[in-house]
Amino acid sequence: MRPSVEEKARTFDRNGMMKSIVDEALKKLRSFRKKYPFTEDPNSIETLSPDDIFKTDAGEIGDFFHYIEYYLKPLGHLTLYSNVYRRIRSHLETFKELLYVVVDQEKSLGEKVDVSWKEIKGLGSDSHIAKKIIFCFNYETGEVVPIFSTAHLEHFLGKIRGELIFPVQYENMSLGEKYEFLTDKLLRAKESSHVTKPWEITYFCRFLYETYTPPKIITQTQRKKLREKAILEQKQQFGNFMNLLNELRRKNRISAEELRVYRERWSNNPQDRKAMTDKLLSLQAK
Repeated sequence: MRPSVEEKARTFDRNGMMKSIVDEALKKLRSFRKKYPFTEDPNSIETLSPDDIFKTDAGEIGDFFHYIEYYLKPLGHLTLYSNVYRRIRSHLETFKELLYVVVDQEKSLGEKVDVSWKEIKGLGSDSHIAKKIIFCFNYETGEVVPIFSTAHLEHFLGKIRGELIFPVQYENMSLGEKYEFLTDKLLRAKESSHVTKPWEITYFCRFLYETYTPPKIITQTQRKKLREKAILEQKQQFGNFMNLLNELRRKNRISAEELRVYRERWSNNPQDRKAMTDKLLSLQAK
């Protein structure tokens, strides 16, 4: 670990407020595990009811995810939507099969992340929800961390270790393999410092988030939505432009040839669009 990171760790949370928040969340984790003892008794997974996921009559989140999203928020923040809960409820048997993998002591961290979470829409992609569930049911192994974004793990490792050397095959690794690799590196970095070695892992990760807050990262899904929004806006702008041209043509303010030229300039010279629109609007006002 870099000396500058150790120095920041020495002065972190002087009033103990963050530690008290984490300690309280860990108490709630113990309550969660007592209520849902899936790790200790995998057969108890069968007792998970649809209302534990989402109560359709009341339109409320069930106890299972109330713990995951709210009570255990200091152990890793998630933002979920009711449609995700509804899908999990409607695919409860599939979700139970995933939980059996989560608590399987023979499975590696990478295997638990790579199991088919994407069979339930909203649990795939970077699998943040899945990773938090895995963390909660494997906490005592000491091999999991409450950081659920692959990009965040990469960011933190770069900050605390300086240069992070990835194996040649890193880009070809599965999501789970990457997550296991990065988790192991982060745990090793924590243990390498006499300052952070005794820290509980959630407390250490809170230190990272508070001290080295990751930049806002736009996900692939978000990028797709932004592209779609931009395309829609361009279509609307072009439609408005053509409506203006057609109106001017009907009023004989421009010729058919001028209409064709303006239309081509719109497509070929985006930088001129505002000037052209302003000019045409002035013609419309006459």
